[in-house]
Amino acid sequence: MSEINYLVAGLIVIASLVFVIWLVRRNLQDKKSYEHDVIDSELKPEEDNDHDEIR
Repeated sequence: MSEINYLVAGLIVIASLVFVIWLVRRNLQDKKSYEHDVIDSELKPEEDNDHDEIR
């Protein structure tokens, strides 16, 4: 049975954690950006400037 190289295993674990944290942060930023884009793209209420006013 081969011996485990704890230095390499530790580096892999740390790199994996950093990668997961990076993915989560990026996903949160993308979610905020997506929500902002959706809110901005919603139809705005039309103004009644095209109709004659009743006086």
